[in-house]
Formats: sequence, structure tokens, C-alpha cells
Amino acid sequence: MTHTCFSVAIRPLLGLSLMAATVFDAAAVSFRLPNQDPEAIARGNAFVATADNPSAIYYNPAGITQIEGQQIRVGGYFVSADTKFTGPSGTAQTDTTLQPVPQLYYVFSPKDSQFSYGLGVYAPYGLALDWGDNNPFAPLAQSGKVLYATVNPVVAWQPCSTFSIAIGPTINYSEAKFERGIGLGPGDKFSFRGSGWDFGFNAGILWKPCEKIAIGGSYRYLTDVNYEGHSEFAPYAPGTSTSGSIRYPQFAVGGISFRPTENWNFEVDIDWTDWDNVNSVNFKGTAFPVPPFELNYRSSFMYEFGVTRKLPHGYFVSVGYFFSENSSPDKYFNPIVPDSDLHLGSIGFGNKGKRWDWAAAYHFGYNGSGGRVVSGSPGGLADGRYETFNNAFNLAATFKF
Repeated sequence: MTHTCFSVAIRPLLGLSLMAATVFDAAAVSFRLPNQDPEAIARGNAFVATADNPSAIYYNPAGITQIEGQQIRVGGYFVSADTKFTGPSGTAQTDTTLQPVPQLYYVFSPKDSQFSYGLGVYAPYGLALDWGDNNPFAPLAQSGKVLYATVNPVVAWQPCSTFSIAIGPTINYSEAKFERGIGLGPGDKFSFRGSGWDFGFNAGILWKPCEKIAIGGSYRYLTDVNYEGHSEFAPYAPGTSTSGSIRYPQFAVGGISFRPTENWNFEVDIDWTDWDNVNSVNFKGTAFPVPPFELNYRSSFMYEFGVTRKLPHGYFVSVGYFFSENSSPDKYFNPIVPDSDLHLGSIGFGNKGKRWDWAAAYHFGYNGSGGRVVSGSPGGLADGRYETFNNAFNLAATFKF
């Protein structure tokens, strides 16, 4: 009964994310979704030591102590993920339909209080990729979709004017769908659908040792979602009750912001994801034995840089760049997550007013000249060249009251 009442209470908030949180830049950092706000995206996501709008709940919750009164921020991230495959077995291309991911943040800092409070609803992970049913590596991957929504209340404490610390639980609900061929005949496939819950936490610190420098750090604990659902071997067997599990890794970010004058902000961040803990996706209760989705990722880093220039009348402009390391070794490469070294460039602008703030950002990601060449994949099915060029933009507005 307790779990049922909790689910009923929290689902409306999770629905704000699940109604659209369907995609991730599938060639970068596996199925993490680090792009959560246009001000940060425009700076190459170098934001952990700045964190001065309500999206700090995600980037560094300690940053919400910089916000006065009450603010609510609503945003949307829209991405088209485009990966092309060319190999000895043929060619394929992912569906490039533009897909949205929503974000919602609320912060309350009572006057003359050392404490600030926040609530975020966002999607820190996600995946949606469709190679089509007749691709050359269908027995490895046809399509996959992971929806992962988080409700994240936080509390931040500022014991002195130069230091803040914050922590909060993450309440996570996820839905997953996977399809891949069986290889026994035309049109056959194994499919799975399921959903599950798990809980974790995030935390952050922000220290300003002097007027021009800020140092920030944030951490998110891993979660293990056990999906309960059903699977089917079409056309050979009816659907059966099936479970599967996915581990979502812990990650940590650290950075330093330098403001030589009031109008300039430079920041450099390092973002580490513990992909070593993500090994395989296993299924139980299938009509026939199913080999696991072998992943065996390796931990990786993102290196982020951004700069913001303030302009007259509350306007600002930002540019940024970050490099994301590949997490998937050739030996276990699966096109359902065509991970690769990725270069991402970004630009954005916005305005900060008395009652309203707004921001817009664009970024692109590509995996270098010639793409990624995979050799030695399972059975050699996925061997070949993967060329990625993704486009995305983010819009957000904040109301202050």
C-alpha cells in the first residue's frame, strides 16, 4: 500500500519528464544526458562552479544559495541524433527525427536564512535510437528506448558567504524498450518492454576563496533499475512476463570559474563517469534463453570549457566546447549505443531581467574526420565505420517571484 500511494503521489511530477524525455546524443557518454539547461550548454556544460540559476539543482545543488527569493525555470532540449554506418555487411542510418526532453526547476531561498530549497524534474539519462529492422547488424541491435525521469528535492546550506554545501534524494522512474533480430528468418525479433523504480542522491559544494574565483564540485550516486515487463519472440512464441536490469553509473564533476572582471566568466570542468560498473543487460523469464546485451564499458571523462560575456541591459552571450571520451571498447561494441569520442561546440545568448530570465543555446556534436572505425565486434557484425553529426538546441525561461 505504501509503494502504491507513493507512486500515485509522485507520478504527476515524473510525467512532466516522461512525456518527452526520450533521447540522448547516442554517440557520446553512452546513455548519459548531461545537457540540462541552455546557459550551461552554451558554455560547453562548464557550469559546476557557476551554477547561478535554478538548473543548479542538476549541475551543482550548492549553487542555489546564490538565488534570491523564489524562481521557477522551465526548459526544453531538442536533439536530432544522426549516425551513419558503413561496413562489409552493408549500410544503415539512425532515425534523425527531432526529439524533445523537458526540464523543470524550482528554488526558494528565504530572506535572511542560511538555507535554500529546490526541486528539479529532469532526465539525467536516456536513449532513443532506431536503426530499422533490416539493418546489417540486426541480431545485435534494431532499436532501443530508455526513458529515465528524476524528481530531485535538495536542500543547500550556506554557513558563510563564501561556502555552500547541498544534498538531496533522487526519485527515479524508468521505462525501457529493446528490439533485436533473432536471425532465424525474415521479420523475426526479440522484444522487451518494462518499467521500474530506484532511489539515489546527489550532492554539491561551492567555494569562493576570493572575489574572482569560484570552485565547484558535484556528485550523483549510481542507481540500479529492475524493469518488470514482458518479452516476445516473434513469431515463434507468445509474450511472457520478463524482468531485466540496467545500472546507471555514478558520476562526479569538478571545475573552477575565473572572473577577471564583472563582465567575463571563464570556466573549466572535468566530468568523470564510472562506466566500469556497467557491464550487461540481462533478462529473466524469457520463453527461450536470451544472451545478455554485453556492454562492459570503461570509465571515461568529459573535458569542458566555456566563456560568458555580459552585455548592456542584462543581455549575455556564451560559447563553449567539450570533448567526450569513448566508453565502449571494440570487443563489446553494440550499435544500440554507438559510443565514440565526440567533439561538441556550442553557442548561446539570453537576458536576465527583474522578473524574467530567458536563454537559448545551440550545440553540435561530431566524432571527428572519418568517424569511429570498429573492428572485432561480437561476431564481426558491427564492424565498420560510424559517422555521427548531432544537432541540438535548448530554450528556457525563469520567472522570479
